Amino acid sequence: MPSNIVSADISGQLVILGTGTSVGVPLIGCGCPVCTSTNPKNNRTRCSVILGLPEGNLLIDTAPDMRQQLLREGIGLVHAVAYTHEHADHLFGLDDLRLMQFYLGGPVPLYCEEWTEQRIRKSYDYAFERRPNLHSGAVPELQFERIGPADGGWPPFDVLGARLIAVRQQHGPNFSTLGFRIGNVAYCTDLNAMPDASKELLHGLDVLILDALRETGHSTHLSLPEAISLAEELEPKQVYFTHMSHDLEHEATNAALPAGMALAYDGLRVPLT
Repeated sequence: MPSNIVSADISGQLVILGTGTSVGVPLIGCGCPVCTSTNPKNNRTRCSVILGLPEGNLLIDTAPDMRQQLLREGIGLVHAVAYTHEHADHLFGLDDLRLMQFYLGGPVPLYCEEWTEQRIRKSYDYAFERRPNLHSGAVPELQFERIGPADGGWPPFDVLGARLIAVRQQHGPNFSTLGFRIGNVAYCTDLNAMPDASKELLHGLDVLILDALRETGHSTHLSLPEAISLAEELEPKQVYFTHMSHDLEHEATNAALPAGMALAYDGLRVPLT
């Protein structure tokens, strides 16, 4: 690894890189009070977090705003990536990982399900076609590590010296995503329902970071009232809501939330326990 890499030390922390819905907040062309707010906590880039694990930094999802997010937080190293699912707002910053192959001295490990791998291979086909006369670093070097069910259910998997538990989530009528539990912290975005078997994996949490799109219902995301109800069922010590639209103004919404619940914001840091 080059000796001149500058990267903030986030050991033992989860850094929330982005808290916005698929179009981000502010929305392009929108003049609503949230989109024109001067409160930086109402400025929400696309959803992602990064974990400072014992053997390096694990990024969850490569949002389209990834470059901006990492520069903002001073994080210069991504040692591996885990994906919640294949949708564009969680995937399409991937090409900006190209620098990491130089820093790591090899390909970037990507932990994902089969259909997410298929989407990456299709969307970034140039990364897997070994064309002649390409200069070094022209394409990202990637190494897939499959997350998937085995006999007896979903086994935990080890990444960068830590053990993660994948949590199945429903994301609309015909699609599912993964949440992740790391110790007593869980990150669960992009869901509108959670199976009972998954809920069993999320008891005893210190911190739950949970999808909450807006006040009103949605076909693929939890509304804020639905997210509050699920959080009350799971009983974590602290809840932070994420993947939020411009319908949720930070200060006014926080003031109305139950104790132990708050809207997350870009740059929030949570201790990993």
